[in-house]
Amino acid sequence: MTHTRAARHVTVLATLLVALLAALIAPGSATAAVSLQEVTGFGTNPGALRMFRYVPPGLAAGRPVVVALHGCTQDAAGYGDNSGWLQLADRWGFSVVLPQQQSANNLSTCFDWFQAGDIERGRGEAASVAQMVDRQLADVSGDAGRVYVTGLSAGGGMTAVMMAAYPEKFAAGGIAAGLPYGCAQAAGSPYVCMYVGATQTAKQWGDRVRAARPGYTGPWPTLTVFQGTADYTVKPVNMTDLTRQWTDVHGADQTADVSDTVAGYPHQVFRGPAGNAVVETYSVTGMGHGQPVDPGTGSTQCGTAASYFLDVNLCAAHRLGQAWGLG
Repeated sequence: MTHTRAARHVTVLATLLVALLAALIAPGSATAAVSLQEVTGFGTNPGALRMFRYVPPGLAAGRPVVVALHGCTQDAAGYGDNSGWLQLADRWGFSVVLPQQQSANNLSTCFDWFQAGDIERGRGEAASVAQMVDRQLADVSGDAGRVYVTGLSAGGGMTAVMMAAYPEKFAAGGIAAGLPYGCAQAAGSPYVCMYVGATQTAKQWGDRVRAARPGYTGPWPTLTVFQGTADYTVKPVNMTDLTRQWTDVHGADQTADVSDTVAGYPHQVFRGPAGNAVVETYSVTGMGHGQPVDPGTGSTQCGTAASYFLDVNLCAAHRLGQAWGLG
């Protein structure tokens, strides 16, 4: 299976593409304080990913599941710990699935959010993550109606992939410094997508999501986005495009229904036709490329400051967990 996946990168051009992309989106790794369990044999695994998970001791049946996707050069354990998701799993009582990329698929362990064969339903890495969700729900008797997906950078790009290709599996998604679904294809390259964005109308963005799951009429996952205004790796235009994409999918307009501040940062909420929040955005003033964290023991704090885990007095995992009703 690994040899089959690696064949996609046998040419020098493909190798250079992956290496250059990794240089552009390269959050660093860290050592986790919590031991994860690796799960094998979770499906056909066409994307040749590894599956790790964290299940708090004594977790009851019927609890939510969060899928957390790391950034480039990171691993499952480091992302789960530094982001705060493992800390919140203990605090609130839910399990966490942490997919892990392999260097045989991508030289710098980036999820391949830009590869057509990995972002389509039933294929590649997207299918592998979907199989992990099914395995986790079965093993822990989780609540299939409360499964959530989130990720940083390349993991954020793959979060959008999962929301588009498998919308029936996820109630909501949270993206930190990520990209809209189909952005690399719309822009003509991942680099243009990251640095410039793709010239698409809201409907064109929405059509890309609808084409990923033909015939699906909903419900669609809701979306929350965190983006640094000083991010020069994944430019803030990507949050704008994510907002356009998912408001269109939900049948909402492009005008925010709520514009306020949270922890001093601009925050917007876009409501759908039924009046519920369908897209929420946090524009983190002055923050570079990374995941917002707020280390400490306070009730709203979580995460650990590290490379690409940025202490901005706002923990993205906590805000997502509250929005999703986890805490």
